[in-house]
Amino acid sequence: MMQNVHLAPETDEDDLYSGYNDYNPTYDTEELENDTAFQQAVKTSHSRRPPSKTSLASSMGRPMTGAVQDGVTRPMTAVRAAGFTKAALRGSAFDPLGQSRGPAPPLEARNEDSPEEKIRQLEKKVNELVEESCIANSCGDLKLALEKAKDAGRKERVLVRQREQVTSPENINLDLTYSVLFNLASQYSANEMYPEALNTYQVIVKNKMFSNAGRLKVNMGNIYLKQRNYSKAIKFYRMALDQIPSVHKEMRIKIMQNIGVTFIKTGQYSDAINSFEHIMSVAPNLKAGFNLILSYFAVGDREKMKKAFQKLIAVPLETDEDGKYISPNDDPHTNLVIEAIKNDHLRQMERERKAMAEKYIMTAAKLIAPVIETSFAVGYDWCVEVVKASQYVELANDLEINKAITYLREKDFNQAVETLKMFEKKDSSVKSAAATNLSFLYYLENEFAQASSYADLAVNSDRYNPSALTNKGNTVFANGDYEKAAEFYKEALRNDSSCTEALYNIGLTYKKLNRLDEALDCFLKLHAILRNSAQVLYQIANIYELMEDPNQAMEWLMQLISVVPTDSRALSKLGGLYDSEGDKSQAFQYYYESYRYFPSNIEVIEWLGAYYIDTQFCEKAIQYFERASLIQPTQVKWQLMVASCFRRSGNYQKALDTYKDIHRKFPENVECLRFLVRLCTDTGLKEVQEYATKLKRLEKMKEIREQRTKSGRDGSGGPRGRRDGSAGSDGGQNCSAGSRGERLSAQLRALPRTEEPYDSSSNKELDASYVDPLGPQIERPRTAAKKRVDEDDFADEELGDDLLPE
Repeated sequence: MMQNVHLAPETDEDDLYSGYNDYNPTYDTEELENDTAFQQAVKTSHSRRPPSKTSLASSMGRPMTGAVQDGVTRPMTAVRAAGFTKAALRGSAFDPLGQSRGPAPPLEARNEDSPEEKIRQLEKKVNELVEESCIANSCGDLKLALEKAKDAGRKERVLVRQREQVTSPENINLDLTYSVLFNLASQYSANEMYPEALNTYQVIVKNKMFSNAGRLKVNMGNIYLKQRNYSKAIKFYRMALDQIPSVHKEMRIKIMQNIGVTFIKTGQYSDAINSFEHIMSVAPNLKAGFNLILSYFAVGDREKMKKAFQKLIAVPLETDEDGKYISPNDDPHTNLVIEAIKNDHLRQMERERKAMAEKYIMTAAKLIAPVIETSFAVGYDWCVEVVKASQYVELANDLEINKAITYLREKDFNQAVETLKMFEKKDSSVKSAAATNLSFLYYLENEFAQASSYADLAVNSDRYNPSALTNKGNTVFANGDYEKAAEFYKEALRNDSSCTEALYNIGLTYKKLNRLDEALDCFLKLHAILRNSAQVLYQIANIYELMEDPNQAMEWLMQLISVVPTDSRALSKLGGLYDSEGDKSQAFQYYYESYRYFPSNIEVIEWLGAYYIDTQFCEKAIQYFERASLIQPTQVKWQLMVASCFRRSGNYQKALDTYKDIHRKFPENVECLRFLVRLCTDTGLKEVQEYATKLKRLEKMKEIREQRTKSGRDGSGGPRGRRDGSAGSDGGQNCSAGSRGERLSAQLRALPRTEEPYDSSSNKELDASYVDPLGPQIERPRTAAKKRVDEDDFADEELGDDLLPE
């Protein structure tokens, strides 16, 4: 057994830490049976070893850790982490885990009623209210955000009072107070409660304990700008600029930009120019460059406009090249990465920035091109050359197309066509846009062959161009091939479902083909896209009228009138529907409104005059027939109606004077002479013989003409059943119903309509300045390059995207 005992050598007597890595035979369980000391210890009671130090030493080979040997306690440094200590008492029990001390005492219960705990809970609630207020603002619920901000302010003031009572004022949470006040001011501003917002900002700014509170004067300046108090806005912007250190370069630039915009609003263009010039020299950006051009344009400085445009072009876009998103090889890993980043948020932001830059450059070029040179053509040429030398080369073609649009506005169609023809040899996309516009121009000039050829060129250059397909459909529509036109419109819709021109035109096509249900579906879909389109509302009402559903037609016409309340044609149309339904009072209301907005519509004037005659108010009908006689002075009908109304109302002298005036203007009118003979006979005037002689001569001449006409026809036809210029043979009697049937309302309805001539010897005269805004005379489809409203619509709108890119 002693062969396993390793004693420390005498040379290491002073090394108290030696032997820790040596093998301890005590743990050798195979030799325990031969260890007499171990066996003796097992046999004793309570498994305690006998107090024999020699036996213990012989079994272990070295003193126990913590044992006392020669008056020296063995150190426990190496095992202190296990709970041992150096200051172990002599003879104390070995208890590294402290089990003799018993279980640990229970944790102290939290006192919910303590002031400190109440303050913590209240502070947590204030933070939650501020967060809820911000979330409500981001969701658009501004009222809820303001209520939460006010509640947070109230609770924060209670929190401050409680802190002052418990702790010293130095322990107040200033960051929480700042955030509560700032959020409250922001919510006041968002709800347009500007005085309250300014007062709250003043509380923050005047408190010297808040660091960096001076920059909030920018927000105050913004509020004054919204209130159009430009002088105070500039004052606060400058105060904020003074308090922001120069290291915050970006913020200073933004404040200076606000100052420049405010100077523009006040008309102080020289001060605005100074601000924007400084920005463009320090940190050029697109907005400052565009505003600088506007300022120079306002003062009329041509050279400075050119320099500012060059500066705008030179602003770095700071976006990656499009080639980055094209795979250079067939590596699947690279393709996956490119596919992932091709449309991520960063790529979308780059597209938006590029689109914004192109918009600023195009707008600036269109603004300055007409004024920087002697003519707008030279100005556009200069802008095009500058753009071609920059990173925005593709915008040069758009500027050329805008040049053609300017020629159109100047009514120089030949130059516009020449400019657009220059694009025939360029790439397919530009060629398609130019050919689309050329097709549109020739279509407007009714040169359908040229329009069709350029529409074919546009379609061949870009088969997926919905505008080109729509224009091609228009040319086919104009030739009467409605089925083929519908196919082109359908293809345009397949390429671009948002092409409203194609959808409108296919509705017109189905209407021409008498496929009213399909036409109605098209216009109802279009109504879902263009909720307040007067053209669409009218087409829906017109289709319901063709489908003999007057109630639905009236309902849609009512919606149309809510969109265009002053459209006389829509009002008269609605009045006609009510008249056909027998509702005379409603019909009179809409006819009268139509007459009030457009007092030159013969149909409306005729209906109103007949209505007053029906209701026995002949004197009120006079003003309408007098206006009709002014609109159509060569039509004797209206003047005879005026005289008849005078006679019906009992004013015989006025009636006689009117008939005499008519006879001077139309000496061969038989009806006028008959009335003169009757009136002169009734009143006993001497002129009766003269008028009777003329009447007999005219009647004899008329009989001769009728006989000649009858003999010339060889019995193949009969005389006309209607006499020219008849105002109703009322037999010269009074307002009582005569034996010759003098109900003028019936006679008015029996008279020929305004589209037919009243007298074969006189020209039909209508108001040449009136353009029927709603009546479908010839339904022509819309062109795609121009959102056009044809005879079937109301009025011309502006040019479309291809002709006038914004």
